[in-house]
Amino acid sequence: MKTYVITGATGKIGKILAGELLAQGQKVKVIARSADKLKELADQGAEAIPGSIYDRNFLIEAFKGADAVFCLVMPDMFAADVLKEQKLIAENYFEAVKAAKVPNVVLLSSVGAHLRKGAGIVDGLGYMEELFLQLKGLNVLNLRPTYFMENTLGLIGTIKQMGIAGTPVNADVKFPMVATKDIGAVAAKRLLELNFTGNTTEYVLGQRDISYTEVTAIAGQSIGKPGLQYMQFPYEDAIKGMVASGFCGTDAARLMVDLARAINDGTLLSDYKRTTANSTPTTYEEFSKVFAWVYQQI
Repeated sequence: MKTYVITGATGKIGKILAGELLAQGQKVKVIARSADKLKELADQGAEAIPGSIYDRNFLIEAFKGADAVFCLVMPDMFAADVLKEQKLIAENYFEAVKAAKVPNVVLLSSVGAHLRKGAGIVDGLGYMEELFLQLKGLNVLNLRPTYFMENTLGLIGTIKQMGIAGTPVNADVKFPMVATKDIGAVAAKRLLELNFTGNTTEYVLGQRDISYTEVTAIAGQSIGKPGLQYMQFPYEDAIKGMVASGFCGTDAARLMVDLARAINDGTLLSDYKRTTANSTPTTYEEFSKVFAWVYQQI
């Protein structure tokens, strides 16, 4: 039996990951801000450790005795300087891993982290990858999933208010999308095997590349709007729309739009090749059932 520490354990990826490790009889410590939200995993046998990833000393204590940790950066999306917050969290993970002498680490990074700068919200993950390159004598896996299918749920507000789908991403650019449950499954497999050595990178690219035009057609069918149209919003309009909808603050909105720019100009997708090994099973057609369910709830 190994001991694992999972940060962001109440999120979509962390919950799946922790659940799979528990199902395999491992000792799992789960970290999140809210003790109440950790109860579901505690009931499955996890050790709940409520606390803040902004608290370095808390992380050092939580990481002690771990065979492996899973590090997920989730900043305050309403912060005045989101990148600064991302860097602080990354530095806390770095110092805690070092102080607790954790031998194996999986960092939840992203497609585009190879750029280090120029990928908007992903830049903080590139910084985390760069930071962990300094640590020698331990094994670090930089897990780089692509754009989450769950991000497309952001279309729902526009569909309900304007009768169209829209984002700042070009309508016809094809890029990979992945379901978060598939990311959790890959992370669980890697942590159970612990067969990564040194500092390595693995992409998680979803089932296929897909455009927002295709996404809109599939989502439209799922909600009974087969003629639904997609519109690419101007960057500044997209920023204003995200802020006005309460999705995030101005700084985070600008970073999200910078990510869209990097998709549109191809730089975000310049570092990988799709293979059978880095493709995952869930199709957008399958995910559209989730889309339809959420659409009905709002």
